[in-house]
Amino acid sequence: MLMLEREKLARLIKKRSLKVADEPVFKLSSGKLSRYYVDLKQITFDPEGDYLIGKAMYELVKEFNPDACGGLTLGADPIAYAIAFVSLMDSNPIKPFVVRKEPKGHGMKRQIEGLLNPGERVAVLEDVVTTGSSALKAVKACREYGLEVIGVFAVVDREEGGRENIEKEGIPLYSLFKLSELL
Repeated sequence: MLMLEREKLARLIKKRSLKVADEPVFKLSSGKLSRYYVDLKQITFDPEGDYLIGKAMYELVKEFNPDACGGLTLGADPIAYAIAFVSLMDSNPIKPFVVRKEPKGHGMKRQIEGLLNPGERVAVLEDVVTTGSSALKAVKACREYGLEVIGVFAVVDREEGGRENIEKEGIPLYSLFKLSELL
């Protein structure tokens, strides 16, 4: 990814997604209160923002040659679709997939949706990593499906223990940005 595009993405995140307060007022999914909140849906639900994230994340994952990429719904979904589109434009298609928080209660009762086969190499995606629990839930579902998880790839690492928790499971974490770079 060109440095100019990375800088443009960083500016978009700072402008639209990053919220900063004097006191810890933002409740995170972990239940912890924080002075910082990163709402990347403000970027991924925007055509330009999703394209920039798709391009940047594709550049991050492509060297690992995944067959597919995806993660826990909803944060990872637009990222996976953007990577799929950008990868196809580069003649190197990477399939998207979605991991539900729980297996579907009807039909095929799947927890993972996508055109996947056991044994395929997958990149687990996250918009923002804090503790790593969402990523690890997706990793667990992928492994149970028989997929080989090659890493967790995030747009933002909040630097609050997620990397360590993910790496304890023998999985590397790669991120486009650390929160400290965006403050």
